[in-house]
Amino acid sequence: MSLSILRPGLLTTVQDLGRPDYQHLGVVVSGALDAVALRVANLLVDNAQDAAGLEITLLGPTIRFEADYLIALTGADLSPTLDGQPLPPHRPVAVRAGTVLAFGAARAGCRAYLAVAGGLDVPLVLGSRATYLRAALGGWHGRALRAGDELLVGEPTAAGQQLWQAVASASLATGSAAPGWAAARWTPSPELCLAPRPQPIIRAVRGPEYEQFAAASQQAFWHEQFSITPAADRMGYRLRGPELRRETTAELLSSAVTFGTVQVPPGGQPIVLLADAQTTGGYPRLAQVITADFAALAQAAPGQALRFQEVSLAEAQTLYLAQEHRLRAMQRAIHLKLIA
Repeated sequence: MSLSILRPGLLTTVQDLGRPDYQHLGVVVSGALDAVALRVANLLVDNAQDAAGLEITLLGPTIRFEADYLIALTGADLSPTLDGQPLPPHRPVAVRAGTVLAFGAARAGCRAYLAVAGGLDVPLVLGSRATYLRAALGGWHGRALRAGDELLVGEPTAAGQQLWQAVASASLATGSAAPGWAAARWTPSPELCLAPRPQPIIRAVRGPEYEQFAAASQQAFWHEQFSITPAADRMGYRLRGPELRRETTAELLSSAVTFGTVQVPPGGQPIVLLADAQTTGGYPRLAQVITADFAALAQAAPGQALRFQEVSLAEAQTLYLAQEHRLRAMQRAIHLKLIA
């Protein structure tokens, strides 16, 4: 069983939740930039939350399903269609062999995530199937997908197979099924599939070197607008906005950095790091984006404006726990649907 890549899109890679256990050896984490979207997609097809799926950036691929599959598409709205008909997002979809998934214009957000029941069956590298492009590590031969690639799919769970049957039969019974596919009529909690905002507010806590910055720069960071420059990739976003300055010229030792770390190089324009960021850096760390807002950050595209909002560590922890609670509640709700 496989997926055939007819057109690769702008940047389509295999991603899971990354390889966080090797940072002490200098290995980047990688993995989905919007991990919540990938986790939701996996839950919708009864995969493990860390199963490998596709991360689709701005201009999507064209994919033919070579067998019957249960799929889910989450994240950005990239105008998806199945056999030319609009594909409803954030729900399980039963597709027949030969069905073709395609994408159009990016209407909201930057990255969509495709999960297939059983997960994408590519080799594990350091415990993960995530693609790290700079080192040609993991994923599908360590690279973005190309036309002609054939991706194998693992065996779905018994519940995944049951869900495929339930979605297909319910849609057929109501006369709502398309010729080659059928979508469930239900979706997760709205808090887990929020539409990306045109000018997101990204919440962050103060970084280790925050107090080294001039008071005017501190205030500018929290109250002024920044835009994402074209120098943006999975490693990080270079931002353009007010110039941020330290009050000291003292050199810094290289220190740990991670997804969401906001560094400020000598030029005064900040960089916010993403999933493919290096493990250490020598620039001062002004702030740290909270985990609960990684998804909003990942869905911001080059040219888009954003603002930062300060929160306390306690608030960051509360927001993270609330997000995890919603994911657990969603998993329980899907299983209840299967036994109802």
